[in-house]
Amino acid sequence: MADPLGDWHGNYFNYFTEVEEHFQKARGTALFLMSPLDWALVESWKNGGIPLAAVLRGIDTAFEKWRSKKTKTQAVNSIAYCSQAVATAAEEMEKGGVSDMIDGAARSVKESNAPFPLADLKTYFGKNIADLEKEGYPEIVAGLQKIAAEADHWYGNLEELEQRLSALEEKMLAQARAKQDEESLFTARRELDLQLKPYRGKMTAGQLSMLERQFLERKLLESAGLPRLSLFYLR
Repeated sequence: MADPLGDWHGNYFNYFTEVEEHFQKARGTALFLMSPLDWALVESWKNGGIPLAAVLRGIDTAFEKWRSKKTKTQAVNSIAYCSQAVATAAEEMEKGGVSDMIDGAARSVKESNAPFPLADLKTYFGKNIADLEKEGYPEIVAGLQKIAAEADHWYGNLEELEQRLSALEEKMLAQARAKQDEESLFTARRELDLQLKPYRGKMTAGQLSMLERQFLERKLLESAGLPRLSLFYLR
């Protein structure tokens, strides 16, 4: 098995891309598109502190188990199929002390080379500011403009930059929730229930709660036309 740490410094802000590409490779097709539920699940893992290495290991384990079955009733059409294996991999890595090593590597990412050019960061800021101005979030625009004006400085301290962007995104989400109407929330919850139904029995209450939150947040931002501010979405 590959080194569980992998290229953690280089992949720290490529969490979503790494998981998507690994799942596609394990499934055996590059044509597969992850659903909103899949993205919400991956986000719940990231926000829950599940190391990237544990997610990749869990995906491999889940597909190994699926391929070993004599009778395969259906193809694996959602990353949610791997949720139990990912949880198990994370627990095993934590017991073995690997997660502490990964967390340490993540915390020291500001000391390693950034995984994207400074020009890409500035472009990312500019696009997000334009989107926010269009949707009418002046307070968030002002906060992001202040950060963008010091892009050269923050490029050398990505860890603190991510913390600031996450805090600003939380404020943006709170404002978006205040504007959301009941019909939009009902539609999002109905879609969540339909997509999540086959997997409810395979996740813990805590996992389901975090997944539901991430899914509803993604749908809220999508319906409001708002961008994600976190560096994890700089792709």
